[in-house]
Amino acid sequence: MNFSFNDEQQELRANLQAFISEHVTDTVRNELADAHAGNGKGPHLRALHEDIFRRGWMAVSWPKEYGGQSGETITQFIVEEEFLRGCDMRMGAGGTGGPAILASGTEEQKKKYVPGAARLDITFCQGYSEPHCGTDLAGIRCRATRDDDKYVINGQKIYTTNAQNATHIFLLARTDPESTRQAGLSVLLVPMNTAGITVRPLWTIQHEPQAPSNTTYGETRTNEVFFDNVEVPVSCLLGKEGDGWNVTKRGLNLDRVGAWRYLMSVRRTEDIVNLLKSDNEAVVGLRDDPAVRDTIADLWIEAQMCRLMTMRSLSIAGRRGEFVHEGSGEKVVGPEHGVRATEAISQILGPYGALLSSSLEAIESGVYAHNLLGAFQSTVNHGSVQVMRDQIARKGLGMPKPAGSPKARSSTLTTS
Repeated sequence: MNFSFNDEQQELRANLQAFISEHVTDTVRNELADAHAGNGKGPHLRALHEDIFRRGWMAVSWPKEYGGQSGETITQFIVEEEFLRGCDMRMGAGGTGGPAILASGTEEQKKKYVPGAARLDITFCQGYSEPHCGTDLAGIRCRATRDDDKYVINGQKIYTTNAQNATHIFLLARTDPESTRQAGLSVLLVPMNTAGITVRPLWTIQHEPQAPSNTTYGETRTNEVFFDNVEVPVSCLLGKEGDGWNVTKRGLNLDRVGAWRYLMSVRRTEDIVNLLKSDNEAVVGLRDDPAVRDTIADLWIEAQMCRLMTMRSLSIAGRRGEFVHEGSGEKVVGPEHGVRATEAISQILGPYGALLSSSLEAIESGVYAHNLLGAFQSTVNHGSVQVMRDQIARKGLGMPKPAGSPKARSSTLTTS
């Protein structure tokens, strides 16, 4: 299979690079940082988003009737990749919510939410993890009790990244109080400005000093979200009541495919190659060290494997195929490569690899040291690599469930 880019796609990439160079000014970058911190979009950032939308570069592969372009998945990948590389702007429209609504929503929900998500006017944070259950989401206790034409929500979510910015939360809650494990869970699309919702910040290790913007999991903040008798109409239910497990799995599968997760894994490998090619005094002589050259060559080969697996997933998504174990394989290879690369680069750079952004001697704003603080998180978020391996064994290789507690082992919501 040919995973190279054709002339038209290369021309698009060049046009995107030229656009970013001309239009993403320092003012826009500052407003982008402010928006990420929860201060809302500034006028220049709003104007830029509107310009990007008019050019057809948002939600490229989404249907036209819902604000997209009905374009190819690979085209959307190229757009997302260039904006991430050029200004660390995520163009995966709407977060998990948009793709999940397209996959599981009613016609009314698609018309209500998706066009706004395509313009980045509607954004979703993920209401999954709770204090007593992280990747084992079958243990969720947050309740959504049906009361005539509404649900009343009570409970807590934790590690809800971007809750301070999102307009909605993609909430996984237990709608059947008598149910256990994955049965009886439902997904609700809840506006974040609903009465009874409280967002409390959890400052991360990247907060002080602040990590550079392109650090793997360099967010300075995540959140706790509390629900105290939060009332939402039944129309907020996504999919059927009690089918939240499957709705969420479909959303996770779709959210794993794209430029952001690919770049998260390979960016440092690309960076260290460029750094060793430079005239930076801190790395003079390192590029001629045989041990360093061998290590970098191994990392580069691994990075190319990550790229090919991403292209395979994009191909499956582009032809609307069903993921079996491919998403799980990508989720194992990518994050584990990112961790290995981060560790290897720290060893190569020696003391310089431990200098954070606050140090005057830090290389490239301390991105390598901050990456060391955040890279390991990628092996857990969005599905731990251990559970992904189990899914590859069972779904891809047809192996039986492991001995012990089959029910508990097979009900972790990190499947591909």
